[in-house]
Amino acid sequence: MALLSLLYSPYVLVALPIWLVLYYVLPYFTAYRYLARVPGPLVAKFSNIWVGLGARQGKKFARVDSAHRKYGKVVRIGFNHVSVADERALNVVYGHGNGFLKDHYYEAFVAKTPGMFNVRDRAEHTRKRKIISHAFSPRSVAEFESHMTANLQRWVIQLDRIASSQSPTNEKGDFSRFNAMPWFSYLAFDIIGDLAFGSPFGMVNKGKDEAESQLVPGGPVSYAPAVDVLNRRGEISSTLGFLPSLRPIARYLPDPFFTKGVAAVEILTGIAVAAVAARLDAVEKGIVDDRNDILSRLLQAKDANGQPMGRTELTAEALTQLIAGSDTISNTACAVFYWILHGERSAPGNIISRLQRELDGSIGTSSKVVHYSQVKDLPFLRRCIDEGMRLHSTSALGLPRLVAEGPGVEFDEYYFPPGTVLSVPSYTIHHMEEIWGPDVEEFNPDRWLDLTTRQKVGFNPFSYGPRACVGQNVAIMELQLIIGTLFYRYDFALYQQVMESHEGFSKKPKECLAGIRLRI
Repeated sequence: MALLSLLYSPYVLVALPIWLVLYYVLPYFTAYRYLARVPGPLVAKFSNIWVGLGARQGKKFARVDSAHRKYGKVVRIGFNHVSVADERALNVVYGHGNGFLKDHYYEAFVAKTPGMFNVRDRAEHTRKRKIISHAFSPRSVAEFESHMTANLQRWVIQLDRIASSQSPTNEKGDFSRFNAMPWFSYLAFDIIGDLAFGSPFGMVNKGKDEAESQLVPGGPVSYAPAVDVLNRRGEISSTLGFLPSLRPIARYLPDPFFTKGVAAVEILTGIAVAAVAARLDAVEKGIVDDRNDILSRLLQAKDANGQPMGRTELTAEALTQLIAGSDTISNTACAVFYWILHGERSAPGNIISRLQRELDGSIGTSSKVVHYSQVKDLPFLRRCIDEGMRLHSTSALGLPRLVAEGPGVEFDEYYFPPGTVLSVPSYTIHHMEEIWGPDVEEFNPDRWLDLTTRQKVGFNPFSYGPRACVGQNVAIMELQLIIGTLFYRYDFALYQQVMESHEGFSKKPKECLAGIRLRI
């Protein structure tokens, strides 16, 4: 009662508006007065609540894109955050030598120890990237194929079963209905488990979202729905990245979005802890490890001083690979799959028949799954993948960068001094009619036959500059194997008009309802 009396006292009723003015409004006229002329939503000029709410709803990319369509190329989306929807800004914001730092946003993604993705210190990032880049050298990537192939073979066994055992659903009675999205997730998790931890999670064989988790090394092992956990982790981390004042109290908030999200961060870290511990324990026991995979490369790597990574840092980097290699690959593969089917529906006979002729001509009839040597140079397959990545934009958000100490930066008529956060929204860049033409919303793989300079610069599915995705060559290889195998082995029908997405850190298709049958 005493607390309620205090809350409703005249002193509090007077002090609260004063505090709100000092906290939200005063910086608009003082510390961030230089951004006053940048257009944007009214509330975004005073706080990050506008963009944070978009992240909470899983639609930040759509909210920012809508703001650009209303206000123009340069939009204020936070109290010190400006989004620049112009392909020229990619080099300004993310290019080499610009002195920018990753924004404090990334601190929300740190579980215990920063990994290469979320470390903010430039020197530390350089050290980590030099170590990790060896794991993604051309030679290493080539040796990863055997692990991908083994998981693809298990995957097609399950798809064959689906194609033959379910009840026909269309009027011809020759397709079996399924939701493809979970199966892309199972495959991507098993592949990255094989590459980053030494063995698949077994999701494909079980047809189930399940992985071992160990919250502390040597602690009890439990089972968790890894795909669901990863989605929640992306949602909560992205939201708290924009609303850092909530981080210390997030687990105590009554909204289950926050309580379940915080738990998901711990569980996902536990999945990495369990997988790395199993591998390192075997090495410490003298068991010979002759696998050629990402973790073996990280175990062998040393920094400039000859020092290897410790267990904690190895776990952090393995967690980074788990997230990047499962979430982004499954989301992108599903989106490319959908857009190929959608493109065929819009232009019958113009997409899938061309793709299958190209695959058949390179592969023949003897393979169950395709091999990288058979698909790596197939031009139409690559154009379909690139066009799907453009339309879906898995990495849809503008990655925030902080203008560090120095003279600041100019862009067109705007000046951004140190302390400004800048980002370039990939989704908006990929959907700008002035860059891609009047058919910007259509699936047109042939646009890649004659790209303009603006299109070449604007296409950035793996980010840009020194912090671009170090594993992009592995990602493209995996996508070529997955998409190539699907359309080489099966025919499909699409059973939904629109693919809806939900955004955590990356943009994820909610579902993809299709019909499947074996090709004759």
